[in-house]
Amino acid sequence: MGVEIARLLLAASLLATCAACDAADKGKPAAPQAKPAAGPQAKQVINAIDRSHAGTPAPAVVFEKRGGGKTSLADFRGKKVLVNLWATWCAPCIAEMPELDALAAAKVVTVLPLSQDMEGWKAVDGFFKPGRFKTLVPMLDQPGSFAERIGARGLPVSVLYDEKGREVWRVSGTLKWGSAGVRGSF
Repeated sequence: MGVEIARLLLAASLLATCAACDAADKGKPAAPQAKPAAGPQAKQVINAIDRSHAGTPAPAVVFEKRGGGKTSLADFRGKKVLVNLWATWCAPCIAEMPELDALAAAKVVTVLPLSQDMEGWKAVDGFFKPGRFKTLVPMLDQPGSFAERIGARGLPVSVLYDEKGREVWRVSGTLKWGSAGVRGSF
């Protein structure tokens, strides 16, 4: 019972922050650099690249692939991976998905869309209809283990990992994924 309450609180928190991210996105530059103070008093950086967690190993969390298979970030070692936490109910998440698909198609980085939808594949499949995206292959993070382990406070959240599975930077909110500034950060 306690786990379900925690999940509901996490979902409510993510929804509230998602709405705040959408409002905060108006008029922001494409890829400003920021490095906030570390520790529990650190403020969350929104819609900007945050390097304050650089060097942190990727959490050992298992994701669900379509069809029930399992994978983790360890399976992507040797590649740069951009993990994108998103949900079908998150307007900023949906808005940035075409740019993430183009980024993945350009083979700049492996993009891993990790759904936070509590309805699982039912919700994801309704959004990822055949032909909608050329390159993105979604996976599920249920019950939100990855989001919890990295301390995500809202959606979308994107985390770039290097070839050795260490965090390079993260973004809470959206970026202009097609901009030269962002592309140059990979």
